[in-house]
Amino acid sequence: MNMRIVIADDDAGMRLVLRKTIESMDAMECVGEAGDGAEAVRLCLDLRPDVVFLDVDMPIMKGTEAAKEIAAALPSTAKVFCTAHSEYMPDAFELYAADYLLKPFKTDRVRQTLRKLQKEKLKTKTSVAKTLLLKNRDGMNFLKVKDIVLVYRENKVTYIVTADGVYTTSESLNSLWVKLDGSDFFRCHRAYIISVSAISSVHPYGRWTYIATLKGTDKTALITHEKLEELQESLR
Repeated sequence: MNMRIVIADDDAGMRLVLRKTIESMDAMECVGEAGDGAEAVRLCLDLRPDVVFLDVDMPIMKGTEAAKEIAAALPSTAKVFCTAHSEYMPDAFELYAADYLLKPFKTDRVRQTLRKLQKEKLKTKTSVAKTLLLKNRDGMNFLKVKDIVLVYRENKVTYIVTADGVYTTSESLNSLWVKLDGSDFFRCHRAYIISVSAISSVHPYGRWTYIATLKGTDKTALITHEKLEELQESLR
């Protein structure tokens, strides 16, 4: 699957340079562009990219502020800052920036960063947890990841469904997605994570939403139109 990248810079020329560089590389895809920090946050929450390139000095919301919001919602999205201002570097690395590119930079420097992040992503995908430790009011549960069919969030509670039963935790869906991403799981909706191998069928549910029925449970999951297309593409 391609590494999915969002570019955020108020300079259209810089966005073009970054997009062309990304498109010239194998297994890389620019999935969205933003001209200000607020738009960058909206795009990232919607598209959930692997990497976001952020200019620091942008209108409406600075890149560092946008990075804070993106990190809170999407901790696994790598943040690469691109700016002409070196004085923002300490702030960027406090936000766990993956890299800091000072303008003007050579396109080879961008490729170097993306190859490094690609290797890290592949390494993460081969080391996905085999067991989940779930803490709740009654104690702790140890669940084998391979037994999980569905994870969903409802009324501020996260439910983990296996063939043997349903477990609850206060842990957020975003936090669990970081642990499960890269294995057999797919984030099909902001409130649902499903095991791809457990999908039995998918049916329309309204104009832009679908329902997935799952093996081993009577629970179902919502899938957005965009996520269904993404799933179909990945399975090709």
